Amino acid sequence: TNSWKGIRVTVKLTIQNRAAKVDVEPNATSLVIKQLKEPLRDRKKTKNIKHSGNLTKQQIFDICRQIRYKSLSKEFKGTVKEVLGTCNAVGCTVEGMKPMALQQAIDNDEFECPES
Repeated sequence: TNSWKGIRVTVKLTIQNRAAKVDVEPNATSLVIKQLKEPLRDRKKTKNIKHSGNLTKQQIFDICRQIRYKSLSKEFKGTVKEVLGTCNAVGCTVEGMKPMALQQAIDNDEFECPES
């Protein structure tokens, strides 16, 4: 949990024989913010922060592979589009382009997505 310091992340509690086990279940937003490698901030003092960073295609594909098992899409490019939507909400760019433009490029088969 120390690697997720300063980032809001979902945790899964498994209780067996009155012993609790904690698992970190990162969602797309926390993975994107972690990939941006921003400095730590105090969540109580700084509110409504805009994450103005830039991610590479490879970083996006890595995030997609991590959340693929809980994605609702049939194909890998659907998961890529989900993560790009998250990037848009967070406020970062991908390869210097807006995430919405990349989603359009995926729909028009101009952006290459690997199979997995």
